[in-house]
Amino acid sequence: MTNWVWAGAAVVAGLAFGGAAQGAQGLYPAMAPIEQYASPDEAALARSAAPPSISNDAEVLVLGAHGYETAAKGKNGFVCIVERSWADDFASPDFWNPKTRGPICFNAVSARSVLPTYLMRTEWVLAGANKAQLLARTKAAVASGKVKAPEAGAMCFMLSKGGYLGDDAGGHWRPHLMFFTPRMPAAAWGANLPGAPVMGGADSGVDPATVFYVPVGAWSDGTAAEPMKM
Repeated sequence: MTNWVWAGAAVVAGLAFGGAAQGAQGLYPAMAPIEQYASPDEAALARSAAPPSISNDAEVLVLGAHGYETAAKGKNGFVCIVERSWADDFASPDFWNPKTRGPICFNAVSARSVLPTYLMRTEWVLAGANKAQLLARTKAAVASGKVKAPEAGAMCFMLSKGGYLGDDAGGHWRPHLMFFTPRMPAAAWGANLPGAPVMGGADSGVDPATVFYVPVGAWSDGTAAEPMKM
């Protein structure tokens, strides 16, 4: 995925629905007024990404006028936020979808080596950068070494019922864990094979990483999720 740093609803949608996102091209050609990306009770929504045993002690960031701001300090190394649509792949039809909300809770390793790239992009977005400028800046950041491959052990929780991962992801999709690795083929994790519970994130050639998704059986509130057909 172009922005391996985050949820990647576009990749999830493509894997789960066979690329149905193509039909939505053009619905969101440019960024909507920033007010449409605001989210009430954002801190609570961010914490819903992981079980309370994790998120209650996590740092929480919320979207501000110029970037993400600390709403609550943490003590366990995890960082919970709500991602917006520009977390998606640059080719995603949901890239500027103002409905997108992706509650996600990064462990300490991914908070250190993965999250900063999304935070940097968000600052560019809020400063008025368009998609072409975002892509150019991302490529430059990779070339300069400012964006590096994720560190070993980087992962996150996406277990919130309250998220909306894009139109073609069917809203909140399903609860899942995400693992960030340096670039590697999906086959290295047995991803995308019949009967395998692992999905491999697409690699667009822009960022130095691959994302793997592992659906799980329950939401962060403990309720059961619909079983996934393998």
